[in-house]
Amino acid sequence: MRNAVVRNIRSVSATLLAVLTSCVLCLMTATSAAAQDAPSEEALAQANNPLANAYAINLQNYYSGSLYGIPDQSTNTFWARAGIPIGRTLTRASLPLATRPTSSTDSQSGLGDFNIFTAYLFVSNPTTSVGVGPLVVAPTASDESLGQGKWQLGAAAVAFKATPTVQVGGLLTWQASVGGDSDRPSTSLGAVQPFVIWQIGGGTYLRSTGIWTFDLKSGDYSVPLGFGLGRVIKSDKAVYNLWLEPQFTLLHDGTGQPKVQLMAGMNIQLVR
Repeated sequence: MRNAVVRNIRSVSATLLAVLTSCVLCLMTATSAAAQDAPSEEALAQANNPLANAYAINLQNYYSGSLYGIPDQSTNTFWARAGIPIGRTLTRASLPLATRPTSSTDSQSGLGDFNIFTAYLFVSNPTTSVGVGPLVVAPTASDESLGQGKWQLGAAAVAFKATPTVQVGGLLTWQASVGGDSDRPSTSLGAVQPFVIWQIGGGTYLRSTGIWTFDLKSGDYSVPLGFGLGRVIKSDKAVYNLWLEPQFTLLHDGTGQPKVQLMAGMNIQLVR
């Protein structure tokens, strides 16, 4: 029964990757109708703003078919996220569906740990956003290989600056264990996500948004550099942002870090 469940989850994960990638490719190549209603400069900028004052649904998939130290294994993580603005705060909740190798020949698939943070927006206008707030991680993973097994608390800080051509910013998070499975090691994890967006016209843009991860307990780390292509499409009720971004690991330490990974994503901001 357990093996059948794992196979079903892997099948779902692979299907989600294929569907998301296909949707991104199809919508990014749509031209005629979208070109007639090109997004405004503000819409283009806010489509990539993690602190945008808009209800948002975000779907992302990371796939790597080549890992350091584990030949012939792969990883896949599908993230479902929701952004909810309330007053001068923005809350982002995230839940992953992942496949991770457990040995050189076996892997495990299932739910990962749920995380949520709320940022208070000290600055919030069409060109500049700055927010800081608490972060909570719940041990919801369906298998110990897919999560930390710990309740974790931490903080998140986000900054975003936009011009008509370039948008730059970054997301910094830190989390440490405060409870949970006593048999699992304690955690202290940091992540830095610098992002650079370059608008090249007609809603199309170049992007680099690799997430640098640091395990402050074990010393493992991964520093990728991404170079991708995205497109923003606006309708009467929503702004759609779609992208594909290969990411290449420049620096790393630790077994299982991806050598190269493909990120496919779709963000939907509801027009308020």
